[in-house]
Amino acid sequence: MTEFNAIGSGADLSDEDYTPETEPQPTWCPGCGDFSVLRALKGAMGDLGRDPEEILVVTGIGCSGKLNSYFDSYGFHAIHGRTLPLGRAAKMVNQDLEVVAAGGDGDGYGIGGNHFTHTARENHDMTYIVFNNEVFGLTKGQSSPTSPKGHTSKTQLKGVAKDPVRPLSLALSAGASYIARTAATNPTQAQEILVEAIEHDGFAHVDFLTQCPTWNKDGGEYVPYIDVQESDDYDFDVTDRREAADMMHETEQALYDGKVLTGRYYVEEDRRTYQEEKQMRGEMPEEPVVGNYFDDEYEWERSYERLDRHR
Repeated sequence: MTEFNAIGSGADLSDEDYTPETEPQPTWCPGCGDFSVLRALKGAMGDLGRDPEEILVVTGIGCSGKLNSYFDSYGFHAIHGRTLPLGRAAKMVNQDLEVVAAGGDGDGYGIGGNHFTHTARENHDMTYIVFNNEVFGLTKGQSSPTSPKGHTSKTQLKGVAKDPVRPLSLALSAGASYIARTAATNPTQAQEILVEAIEHDGFAHVDFLTQCPTWNKDGGEYVPYIDVQESDDYDFDVTDRREAADMMHETEQALYDGKVLTGRYYVEEDRRTYQEEKQMRGEMPEEPVVGNYFDDEYEWERSYERLDRHR
């Protein structure tokens, strides 16, 4: 990995700049909402002028895990539920790197739920896109943490007996500093929200509703949708935790009643990121540690020398 010298250069980039030269044949099903995530991410990075060499996309297991195969940047395909700790580590050694983690609802809210909670609590400066289709798609349609109560599947023949995870409320209570929901059926809003999430200094969580036409036909296509910022029926302050919590509760209940609400729900701008907290305490250098790999004069330390300090 190289050092970066053009961060935020505002270069004129298009979707083609993020398309691999030898593009793999997409294996997502026709009509899958994952295509919209890919398109929105390419558009957002182009709007921000991020060069592919400035970006790391970490993905997990599942249909969403193929994202970095179709997006030309640095990529890491993690094991199930482990996208966030890998993304955090990359960001800690190179603060200039634009880190995007991506996973499905099973990957992010189930298997990796503990990492989701603590990454939000620590406010790591990264973007987390969760492909939420309310089902385990790649493994052929098992119920997931966001499957609605009563949803029938191969693993729940008589219907899910549990209430679903409420992702937005969970992110807020855990400590995420930017929280939004968008849908594959609203590509303009999706791209705008990803731009905001990537620009945000802190942990940005985007719950991205992605329909699964193969294994979750009950989920529909998340249409029609309502943008809570554009509708006169909804008026709340995205910087007020209490108002945001109330709006999230209404949004998450409405989804299972057949009404799709999307938009920005919470934004906290004045909170230090985890990296900034560590630098303030003198526990993390101002310059990216990754730069040491390119410094011929850097004097490397042994791990035991670091351990001695804590005895």
